[in-house]
Amino acid sequence: MNGAEAIIETMLDSDVRVCFGNPGTSEMHFVAALDRYPQMRGILCLFEGVATGAADGYGRMTRRPAATLLHLGPGLGNGLANLHNARRAGTPVLNIVGDHSRDHKPLDSPLDSDIDAVAGSVSAWLYRPADSAGLGRDIAAAIAATSGFEDSVAQRTGTSGSIATVVVPADLSWSTGGVAAPALPNRPARDAVVASDAAEKILRSGEKTVLLLDGDALTEDGLNAADRIAQATGTLLFCPTWPAALRRGAGIPTVTPLAYRSEDVRAQMAGVRHLILAGARSPVASFGYPDQDGNLVPAGIDLHVLADEFTPVLSGLTSIADRIAPELKPRPAPATLTALPKGVLTQANWAWVIGGLLPQDAIVCDESITAGMQTLTAATAGAPAHDALGLAGLAVGQGLPLSVGAAVACPDRPVVCLEADGSAMYTISALWTQARENLDITTVVLNNKSYAILRSELDRVGAQGNGSASTRMLDLSHPDLDFVALSHGMGVPATRATTAEQLADQFAAATREPGPHLIEAVLS
Repeated sequence: MNGAEAIIETMLDSDVRVCFGNPGTSEMHFVAALDRYPQMRGILCLFEGVATGAADGYGRMTRRPAATLLHLGPGLGNGLANLHNARRAGTPVLNIVGDHSRDHKPLDSPLDSDIDAVAGSVSAWLYRPADSAGLGRDIAAAIAATSGFEDSVAQRTGTSGSIATVVVPADLSWSTGGVAAPALPNRPARDAVVASDAAEKILRSGEKTVLLLDGDALTEDGLNAADRIAQATGTLLFCPTWPAALRRGAGIPTVTPLAYRSEDVRAQMAGVRHLILAGARSPVASFGYPDQDGNLVPAGIDLHVLADEFTPVLSGLTSIADRIAPELKPRPAPATLTALPKGVLTQANWAWVIGGLLPQDAIVCDESITAGMQTLTAATAGAPAHDALGLAGLAVGQGLPLSVGAAVACPDRPVVCLEADGSAMYTISALWTQARENLDITTVVLNNKSYAILRSELDRVGAQGNGSASTRMLDLSHPDLDFVALSHGMGVPATRATTAEQLADQFAAATREPGPHLIEAVLS
């Protein structure tokens, strides 16, 4: 057994069965070994940012890691933005990054770089194996690290998250003497019940309180427990603006997303005395603005932690609900059938078409950004129950790759990708992978011909930008992007909608028919 075979066999023993990759010379023995292990599904992505984003989508839906196969430091660097999103989402991801063979490394060849420095910015666990015989052990430890297990061979970087990176010199892959290793146990979950005792006193106090929910608190079980608490105490329930994963729709208790704008969040917090973090971070503004405080917890609000992003929150919420509201049942959101809008497509009406026609148990990958910020939550609140995956790390170019990973993880469920036009161009080659793997994904590209969110940010940061030069930097016309042509060129059938009626007809048809489809929704 060579080292590459030991890597794959260990991955299979640890239930890692999908590898999204863009390999190069240093990874060729891994590629060749795929022929001998048909249980490992290798999926080619034309850009590393698609591979890392797809691994993120897969991990969010399965709660276990997919692997990425990346070529040296530049390949890892190309995938960094979506690894950042995965880290912010707390998604388990295993990166296998090939490096030059150890005898070639001192020559400083053209593709040589400091891989460890690049990987350290997103990896909670980073290791460079020393020999082929230990590769299996090291891979097993890395996989366990994605679920929180810490091993003495890990190089801790101080970076939070659940991403593990193994840098594999090419000669370790081709050398014989590889030994596969069995899966390591995950670290036992820390108990959140002790912290819940203090939170319970606050919730019973009668003072205006907010529960800020994230992580497992946004599953159906978590929302059921939180809603029972809210009924008994009057507590307000909020979640991040774009949570990594949220169960929502008919039959699911509702939770209000925090607004994107700082001033709107402060309005949501008006009169609040206590803010309890239930698996969430304390809210801060996404950016600094002149003469504005980036901390979104106003003075006078006491901050408490039920469970942070590294501690299971579901047991704490459930135990509080069972003590405070033993007889109360959660309040499911009602199914709503609103009339579909008509007329020219606009930022105000497109989301209501999607909400009115969303398939049952869909997975919605949301990178609609400006186009959906004010409408999408309301438009899908009464739609059939579904999972929504959001832009937790705010690095754009996530939506299309995320949909690839979600569709691979859940082939029996329809995936809907709501994608802004500018963001789509970052990782447009994900469409090719959708077509090659025949994934059941309906992509709606919201074409407003601009980086619309940056137009408003230009004013918010106090920059003076009313001239043609600044306008040109935020405009996506001249030439106009033709997403129908781009989609056809990568093998995905595509149509264009300019009215709500056209979007409704095309979306209904696309979601009925298996396989990938794209709709370019031109917003007036």
